[in-house]
Amino acid sequence: MDHDTTTEPVAQEAEALFTNMDLLLFSLIIGIVIYWFMSRKKPEPIPEFKKIDTPAPTSRETSFIEKMKKTGKNIIVFYGSQTGTAEEFSNRLSKDAQRYGMKGMAADPEEYDMGELSRLSEINNSLAIFCMATYGEGDPTDNAQDFYDWLQENDDEDLTGLNYTVFSLGNKTYEHYNAMGKYVDKRLEELGAKRIFDLGLGDDDGNLEEDFVSWREQFWPAVCEHFGVEALGDESSIRQYELKEFTDINMNKVFTGEIGRLKSFEVQKPPFDSKNPFMAPVTVNRRLNKAGDRHLMHLELDITGSKIRYESGDHVAVFPTNDSALVNKLGQVLGVDLDLVISLNNLDEESNKKHPFPCPTTYRTALTHYLDISHPPRTNVLYELAQYASDPKDQENMRKMASSSPEGKALYQSWVLESCRNILAILEDMPSLKPPIDHLCELLPRLQARYYSIASSSKVHPNSIHICAVVVEYQTKTGRVNKGVATNWLKNKLVTDNGHKATVPMYIRKSQFRLPFKASNPVIMIGPGTGIAPFMGFIQERGWLKEQGKDVGETVLYYGCRHKMEDYLYQEELEEAEQKVVRLSTVYVQHLLKNNKENLWKLIHLENAHIYVCGDARNMAKDVQTALHEIAEELGDMTRTQATDYIKKLMTKGRYSQDVWS
Repeated sequence: MDHDTTTEPVAQEAEALFTNMDLLLFSLIIGIVIYWFMSRKKPEPIPEFKKIDTPAPTSRETSFIEKMKKTGKNIIVFYGSQTGTAEEFSNRLSKDAQRYGMKGMAADPEEYDMGELSRLSEINNSLAIFCMATYGEGDPTDNAQDFYDWLQENDDEDLTGLNYTVFSLGNKTYEHYNAMGKYVDKRLEELGAKRIFDLGLGDDDGNLEEDFVSWREQFWPAVCEHFGVEALGDESSIRQYELKEFTDINMNKVFTGEIGRLKSFEVQKPPFDSKNPFMAPVTVNRRLNKAGDRHLMHLELDITGSKIRYESGDHVAVFPTNDSALVNKLGQVLGVDLDLVISLNNLDEESNKKHPFPCPTTYRTALTHYLDISHPPRTNVLYELAQYASDPKDQENMRKMASSSPEGKALYQSWVLESCRNILAILEDMPSLKPPIDHLCELLPRLQARYYSIASSSKVHPNSIHICAVVVEYQTKTGRVNKGVATNWLKNKLVTDNGHKATVPMYIRKSQFRLPFKASNPVIMIGPGTGIAPFMGFIQERGWLKEQGKDVGETVLYYGCRHKMEDYLYQEELEEAEQKVVRLSTVYVQHLLKNNKENLWKLIHLENAHIYVCGDARNMAKDVQTALHEIAEELGDMTRTQATDYIKKLMTKGRYSQDVWS
């Protein structure tokens, strides 16, 4: 009994001890698990934190009003630009403001909230200038599309107190001459804004530079009078960028031709667009014509794996480079080391545009990839460079050419434009002119992408884009041979270049030039010369639809071809297509239309045919329209006015489309 009573507490004590140990171990395990779990989870909030902080990359100021107030500016120049000219003009106008005692800034409407126009009156003596180019068939440029939509959609917007003026850039050979500029001018007035100077109309078919200079010389005095300010008369050169030279820099941080992101040509990431082109390998580059002096070529670009999609009628944009011989000569004439790494930094630290082109880079890269050195320079370039001519006569002539005097205009027209003098030719023919290369690089316009109508159908060639082009080469009045930048560059894109695959930086620009939704609608295609390009895609697609068992309407191609050996492009392909899908006519286009007028009128008037015209805007497209007016008059029993209205209605309904150039 005693034994039993003495051992019971010991057993209870042991049981208690086990329980405490158990709890301790359990707590320890839980603690370790919690610690492991917490330490593991700790990094996870970091992405969340980054997410909250991400306005940093997009912290670009979208309020132009706040930016103007912050920097003391009272004039803003918006540009709608496709090829860079309107942007160039807007930069010139914003620089001009300084000469008249004001402060201006150039602005891309795509980067700002255009709804703030109603607030511009908060700034004293404020003015909005719009340099608006028209693209395609009366369309806004890509960067002005959102602004155009905003103007159309906001009927209740009150722009009372907004002072504005518009300079419009267009081409008289096109149906919708200066449509975008005219629309912006009219619409701003409708919304209550005050036009302080007349709409300027620039015609690229005539002399766009002269139109701009003449408008600008009348515009500024009108602005001064409106605001009651006196011109300072400061005619000195105003620098926008300052030069920084690098002697010791990591070359991995230097741009070598990329349009946007550094190393984007080496490490390709979709989506591909104007700021991030795809490096497409060239798989075919062949001559199309069998004889003659001209070189007409067909190229095929491989887009496998790029996720790029296109439709028949779209355009392919390519980024060419300048001829290395031209670049080297410029370096020699200016006596500079082209391989020096430099950066041109905007003196206005608040500007969205930090550099005139991607920096840091070398002068060689800038002159090869980024700057237009082949076109005749505009008058503002001559004016700014005049100070670097040691011969007073050269200085006088350069300033005269930049003025709006009749004598100056005539001199610029004959000595620069008609003689096709590019910047190198001007430097060679004016030996006293020795500008610093950094100022020249600041003044020269950007080298632009070139657009070509795609000559293939994605239904037949989903991984390939075809280009058809003629190589441009001609002799100038000074005896020099000028070469088209893009076409000569493409001509030299051999399929394998020393074992390396030749590549072309490219992207797709969507077009309104589309086959009818119903395949059963007849199609009439009119395109002499390289105007055949989009129709190769159309013919391929119509053939493919037929193979799929679709009901395909009559497909007619009027293809002007005067000398079969010299300019009959895609002869084998067209003759094969003629057996399957297309009815082909290959003599002078306008005569063909009149010879086939009965069938043509039947297709258009009774069978809802769609008409497509591609090629030269100045002569061919106009002549085609005249021929169609005459057919409508004769066979439709219409007056000239009725016939004109009839054709215009076809355009409005999307049954008459043009892809033309001048």
